[in-house]
Amino acid sequence: MAAHTLRALCRPRLLAARFSQRAGAGTEYRSAYSLDKLYPPQQDGDSTGTAPEQQQQPRTLDIPISRLTVTYCRSSGPGGQHVNKVNTKAEVRFHLASADWIPEAVRQKMASMYGNKINRAGELIVSSEESRYQMRNLALCLEKIRTMVTEATEQPKVVSKETTQKLIERVEKMNRERLRQKKIHSNIKQSRKADFD
Repeated sequence: MAAHTLRALCRPRLLAARFSQRAGAGTEYRSAYSLDKLYPPQQDGDSTGTAPEQQQQPRTLDIPISRLTVTYCRSSGPGGQHVNKVNTKAEVRFHLASADWIPEAVRQKMASMYGNKINRAGELIVSSEESRYQMRNLALCLEKIRTMVTEATEQPKVVSKETTQKLIERVEKMNRERLRQKKIHSNIKQSRKADFD
């Protein structure tokens, strides 16, 4: 019975049919770091039927993978001979000035904030070698790019005149107290000196 089932499974047409059924049912294995899970396909009509609590959450930045240059190289650090055999370090680069998926003002701010990560060709370079898996390092690189864009997007907090005045008064009070304590300490030191006249 088992041999008959094994022979039946080894037929190419039957095997192809079984795999197509699995793929159609969505039961095939996909890593948690595969690109289709990191960037699920979006439909244009999704925004109308979403719940109100989902609309309040900030939208994550969609990074077009086709506009990035992704390279892998050997990672440094511990790991024995395995490190010398596999290319796990991920390096993602893109031309910052022509990245139209980032607003112009944010691009200019990113150029000033992350000038040390931009090469002479104007490419922003982000690398990750924290993990021993390529896809995980790629996901970390993309997360770093999202964080960079988010930090450049944030506006500085505007401080009111009342708050500024309170801060100035607090600093002046601290300085007065420091000078008063210094004067007391100086008087104690002066009183300890012996008078030889």
